[in-house]
Amino acid sequence: MNKLLSATLALGAVVAFAAPAYAEHFTVSLDGQSEVPPTTSSGTGSADIDYDATTKQLTWKLSYSDLTGPATAAHFHGPADSGMNAGVELAIPDITSDPAEGSATLTDAEAADLMAGRLYINIHTAAHPAGEIRGQVK
Repeated sequence: MNKLLSATLALGAVVAFAAPAYAEHFTVSLDGQSEVPPTTSSGTGSADIDYDATTKQLTWKLSYSDLTGPATAAHFHGPADSGMNAGVELAIPDITSDPAEGSATLTDAEAADLMAGRLYINIHTAAHPAGEIRGQVK
């Protein structure tokens, strides 16, 4: 009986203290209507984002299609609520690859903006240098 109790307690401790690899997952849709001001672009995009709050590691996979031309840049902008614009917080390198995949370690301020829903993703093109498609990370 003592062995069974010990094994049960040990298993309970492992389960209680085990942390998931990614504590938060976000799925973001990007379109021209979400830009500020909106664009008439038929371009769309989507991003799968994972965030580990323990390590502050952000990982993303960003896809897009039907832009007016090649993507020239992409960023996480913030802090800003939907309908507001803000400066760049984090660049998304290699945006000419579709999908664009990457990761970064966030600062405390960037992590707070992410968790508050105050970051957005913006993809820029030559025809829309301020941003062609956008999506709020919520």
